[in-house]
Amino acid sequence: MCGIVGYVGEQQAVEVVMDGLRRLEYRGYDSAGVATRDPDGRLVVHRKAGKLVNLEKVLDADTPAGTLGIGHTRWATHGAPNDRNAHPQVDCSGAVAVVHNGTIENFEALLAGLEERGHAITSETDTEAVAHLIEERYAGDLAETVRGVCKDLTGSFVLVVTHRDAPDVVIGARRNLPLVVGLGEGENFLASDVTAFIAHTRTARVVDQDQVVELRRDGVTITDLDGNAVDGETFTVDWDTAAAEKGGYRFFMEKEIQEQPLAVRDTLGGRLGADGLLHLDELAISDEDVRGIEQVFIVACGSSYHSGLVGKYAIERWTRVPVQVEMASEFRYRDPVVGRNTLVIAVSQSGETADTLEAVRHARAQKAWVLAVTNTVGSTIARESDAALYTRCGPEVAVASTKAVIAQIVAMYLVGLYLAQLRGTRDPDEVRAHLHDLQQIPDLIAETLTRMGPIRALAGEIAEAKRVLFIGRHVGYPMALEGALKLKELAYISAEGFPAGEIKHGPIALIEPGTPVVVLATRHALSAKLVNNVQEVRARGARTIVIATDGDDSAAPYADHLVRVPDTKSLYAPLLLIVPMQVLACEVAKVLGLDVDQPRNLAKSVTVE
Repeated sequence: MCGIVGYVGEQQAVEVVMDGLRRLEYRGYDSAGVATRDPDGRLVVHRKAGKLVNLEKVLDADTPAGTLGIGHTRWATHGAPNDRNAHPQVDCSGAVAVVHNGTIENFEALLAGLEERGHAITSETDTEAVAHLIEERYAGDLAETVRGVCKDLTGSFVLVVTHRDAPDVVIGARRNLPLVVGLGEGENFLASDVTAFIAHTRTARVVDQDQVVELRRDGVTITDLDGNAVDGETFTVDWDTAAAEKGGYRFFMEKEIQEQPLAVRDTLGGRLGADGLLHLDELAISDEDVRGIEQVFIVACGSSYHSGLVGKYAIERWTRVPVQVEMASEFRYRDPVVGRNTLVIAVSQSGETADTLEAVRHARAQKAWVLAVTNTVGSTIARESDAALYTRCGPEVAVASTKAVIAQIVAMYLVGLYLAQLRGTRDPDEVRAHLHDLQQIPDLIAETLTRMGPIRALAGEIAEAKRVLFIGRHVGYPMALEGALKLKELAYISAEGFPAGEIKHGPIALIEPGTPVVVLATRHALSAKLVNNVQEVRARGARTIVIATDGDDSAAPYADHLVRVPDTKSLYAPLLLIVPMQVLACEVAKVLGLDVDQPRNLAKSVTVE
């Protein structure tokens, strides 16, 4: 959540910073601000509650000049989302400007001490404490001052700082949350995400835990908190600005839904050898250690959790190793039994999800093997895991995940097949057959996307419902959860997903005449039982929306609305089922006049616990 941009170079900083903030809008925010150092040596700060358009109006009336600047889009944690609490926060004299992502847990004690020493506190934020501490301690070396202040902070944070009397440098610091450097020619950038500076450079440098960055026009220096120089990993972003733009679609989510065939193809790409078997070079765990794994935990949040549930079915079927899927926010607090014979798979699109990161750290402390499944090269979770399997599906801008979660499901299949291949629980011919079937999935998704007319036609009806239920069995159950989550996220409609067999154990009480029930009825061993469940809800007055496989008419007589998806192996059905539910949620939100890409109260990357 939140977006940070810092710039030093030859261009007008306010233009570069605002462009970066626009590219980071998808992260979620409720106020925004910029600070620049003008040619007269003044620090000029503008900040405004609400969307960037509000800040743009202020800047149109008073555009500050200068080639050094910082900016922020804030998602409120400490203090209401108003002008006073927006970032940048400043010190008493207006010499220091600070933008901040995260939470400073000891801010109350810091602020109390500052007030005792005569500082005037003007906001309700934890961030303001940092500005005043820098004001107190600055003696000519801004990087050294920030290093000292960071040592006194507890919590998770990214700080980007500028000072009126340090005309050529922007300082960044990070603990737990993401910060990346963009390396240009005669200019350099700091940002929460490479998306912010991709229009200017595709060369980036990682900032690691408890490190401080000195950003100047002619170079970048990274040190630890003791001032020792450190080497940062440099990488090249393998996509360009076009991938992060709407491409003619009204919403990013519509574009990203359409990109799913390519996302699956790219996730599979380069991982199948000439022998038809899997070659996961990223899985930097020895074959011997893989064979010694006795249990698997999958830890994730939100839609990533649902991909993990699908992974459980696949990994257990193919390897006969027990798999537990855990909400990352609960994992470490229940003290799970993990050790050297445990593989923990951490799933996060951004690779920065705070709860998942803490689960990774707990697992590593218990000596478990950790594999990150993420879309973001160089992310914290990837760096702190033993190995990383990148989904490589390009930038996902809409808050509600589509192509990223479908790529995660594919990654779960790849991990399951790779474990089965190494452990010998499936013979090579069977592995080849499964991989061949996976390679057909992009075309089947593309075919599914052409069949969404009936789903779009339902949007107006669903928009009027006070609740919607989703039911499925086997791998249809995780997709029922995902369908309900999408509708809640985008349309703000009360929606729940259930295993279809559980409907009679309580949820059927929610059925009243006209209640929409989405039934995920693709072909599998439990199809006959699912048909009985459809009849149960229909007998109570439910309006049934049945998503069925081509050629399977078992549930068709009990469907008020029937949607078809292509046939595939039952274990791979989630890759097709997920599409109509994404489209349904998107279309309902559009009917209701809602912001599809930025639902209320939500952020793309949840980087605080």
